[in-house]
Amino acid sequence: MELAIKNQLEKEPNKWLHKALTVLFVVLVIVWASKGINYSGIKESGIDIAKNVMSGILHPDMQMLLDFKEGVPALLLETVCIALIGTLIGTILAIPLAFISASNLMPKWISTVGLFIIAALRTFPAFVYGLMFIRVTGPGAFAGVLTVSVISIGMIAKLFIEAIEDLDTKILESLDAAGCNTFEKIRYGILPQLFTDFISTAIYRFEINIKDASVLGLVGAGGIGAPLIFAMNAFNWSEVGAILCGLVVLVLVVERLSTKIRTKLARG
Repeated sequence: MELAIKNQLEKEPNKWLHKALTVLFVVLVIVWASKGINYSGIKESGIDIAKNVMSGILHPDMQMLLDFKEGVPALLLETVCIALIGTLIGTILAIPLAFISASNLMPKWISTVGLFIIAALRTFPAFVYGLMFIRVTGPGAFAGVLTVSVISIGMIAKLFIEAIEDLDTKILESLDAAGCNTFEKIRYGILPQLFTDFISTAIYRFEINIKDASVLGLVGAGGIGAPLIFAMNAFNWSEVGAILCGLVVLVLVVERLSTKIRTKLARG
């Protein structure tokens, strides 16, 4: 038995050269990419600033941290509202776009147009959309809601398409043979298969949007980002620490809850 295994291993092709070339290629890419970075921009006071940030996190402004009217809790609530409303709007708009772009439901030219729209929406980062909507609506939470809505459509629609294309068409054929109309086929054949995937995707996107809504405040699109950048510019490290502590707690809670909900949905 051992001899047979040894003979089989000897027959296996020796891939050490291939692995060595792969490692060499990766190293060369890293070296090439490193040469394009200017490391001279690091400030001499950078270490001191990093120490001040850590000191602010360890010694946050407790008055701001516990002020439920204008402090960190109120800012976090606004951030959650921006992310929640933006996710809901993005999900609603992504559903018809996903059905239009599904190759197993629509003609190829229609699905190609839908996929092009999705790709175009996913091209620009959140900051670009935020700056554009601020010009339209002015600074504030409404610009953040519009931004989060648009950046959510592309990712949600793409994941919805994957779920739609994995539909079990045999169920639809059985309903069709039973004389069901289009509404009944959607109600009993399509929605039960897609409901879990759709809800799970929307919750996952909400988790991402919490972080995006926090960052969008840096450009004036509402949320907790604006007070954070103001506190940093004023070198008020205790306020920075309070805001960062609040963000850490919020992200951990949202991730924990979303993971539990998605796990429960997956297990039925």
